[in-house]
This record gives sequence, structure tokens and C-alpha cells, in this order.
Amino acid sequence: MIPAPPHLDFETWKDQIRKMGGRFDPQVIDPKAFAGWVRPISAYGLIAAEVGSNARVVERTQRPVRLDGADHYVVLFQLAGRSVMTHNEEAVCFGVGDVVLVDVGRPATFFAGNAGEPWNTMALLLPRQALVSHLGFEPQGGLHRRNGTVIGRLLLDLIRNAGEGEGTPSRTECYVRLAVHDLVGALFAPSDPAPGRHSDKLFVRVRGVIKDGFVDPDLDPSEVATRAGISLRYLQKLFTERGSTCSEFIYSFRLDYAAHLLQRQSALGASQALSEIAYASGFRDYSHFARRFRKRFGRAPGAHFAGESCDREVASANSRS
Repeated sequence: MIPAPPHLDFETWKDQIRKMGGRFDPQVIDPKAFAGWVRPISAYGLIAAEVGSNARVVERTQRPVRLDGADHYVVLFQLAGRSVMTHNEEAVCFGVGDVVLVDVGRPATFFAGNAGEPWNTMALLLPRQALVSHLGFEPQGGLHRRNGTVIGRLLLDLIRNAGEGEGTPSRTECYVRLAVHDLVGALFAPSDPAPGRHSDKLFVRVRGVIKDGFVDPDLDPSEVATRAGISLRYLQKLFTERGSTCSEFIYSFRLDYAAHLLQRQSALGASQALSEIAYASGFRDYSHFARRFRKRFGRAPGAHFAGESCDREVASANSRS
């Protein structure tokens, strides 16, 4: 049985939450009466933690949103107590077994459902760009699933049992991370693909255009817009809404593919000029490729070896899916 995490004082609790995923401030009358806990969990390279307190209100206002610049989602599983969340102009009530999605890029306020009763949650942090790129749509913060559903319970079990996977090969861990993204997508995929989700459907089409044509060095935002049948201005809007640009998205696919080719070359003991890999990945100029590669992966292309980066394996698996 997992022991209960130790109680933290007011400032320590806030500091640990801030380091983990941004400023979420508990509002209390007497900080000395505050009791909170944070138990970090290493979940397949993702950040997760059991979090709770006796605070009546915990909020993330517009100011912390601006100061943090945090760009991720938090999947919250209610383990004990009841809570009410106001987020994206919606009020959601949830209790034990329920799961909700929080967009940290927007303000949110949580209220304890019962006065004086501590609440306890499991929090899983997911970087926005990686999740949206994998799913092909941007989930809406504030979505709520009662009793977690079978999918939610499976996801919670994965997180809870993550510590038992110590020593798991990095390749296996990477595929589990992909599975986590799929489970989150299954939990929070839009159930009504009607008019309000038109931009999500259009973004999936744009992503397909890029995925199919990124090795073409002539593929740029203007060409993507033409192939998708939309204006360049609207294309830019689609990416701005998702915190990225079309150019960066194209480069992301090219770099992921180059990393895959380098990884395969190392695994097979083959020899191919780095410039040829750059050209095969859609780059016209090797020096430009090398600069981009180093910025993305933190090392030169020649120093890229198979198995050294779980993140790169996840990205290349996404580009091949």
C-alpha cells in the first residue's frame, strides 16, 4: 500500500505546484491551518502527481497565466472529496471517480464541495503541442467525464502503476506514452463534430497535407494552404489558435523524419551522408538543417544515436502513424 504523502506548509505546497505545472494558488484565511500534499510520480517520462489540500479555493487567474507562459493540459482524476471547477465560462461539479481536463493556458478556479473536507486528486500533465500534434485536434479545457469511464480508469491505473515499471526499456516507455495520448484523445474527443468543430476537422486535413508532403522542399505555408483549399490567412489563424505556426509544424515533421533516418542508420550499421539525409527530409541546405536539428534535439546530427532520446522516438512514431 502506498503511504500517504507528508503534509506541506502553505508556501512549500505552492512552490511545488508551481515547479510542477504553474501557479495554482490556494486561498485560505489562516496559512498556519493549511495542510497540503504533493507526491510526484514519474509516469513514462510524463509529469504526474497526487495532489491535495484542505483549501476551500484554489485558483489560477489571468495574471499567473501570463507570467507562467505554461502551455499544457492537466488531466485531473478526483480521488477523494468533491469539487466545483469554473473554467472556459463553464461550471463543472465532480466527485470521486470523475475525471476533468484543465487547459493551463486559461484561468481556472476550484472550490471544495464540502467545507473543511480535504480533497485529493491525481494530476497528469501533457504538453499541448505534443498532444495536439498526435491527436490532430485540440481538446477543450473544462470537459468532464463522470466515473472516469473504462478508458479513464485504465489511464489512472497506468499512472498509478508507473513506478512499478522502473527499468522498463526506453522503447517500451515511449510506446506507452503514445498510448497515454491515445487514451486522453478517446476520453476527450469531441462527441459532436458539428459546426463548432469545423476548425478541428480542417486542422486534421491541413495536418494530413503536411504529413503527406513534408519531404517536398517546395512545401511552405502558401503551398499547404493551396493544397488544403483555404486562404493563407485562415491557415495562419488555425495554427495561431494552437500556439504554433505552419512553418514550425512543417519543420517539426522534417526533423522528426531526419531523426528517424539517423536512428535507423545507426541500428542497421549503415552509412549515408548527412547531407543526403537532410535532402531526403525536405531540406535544401545542409547548414540550415544542422542548425535546426541542433536547436530541436540539443546535438548535431552526427551525434544522434538510436535509443538516446525517448522524445525523439515518440516524435518519429507520430510522424509515421
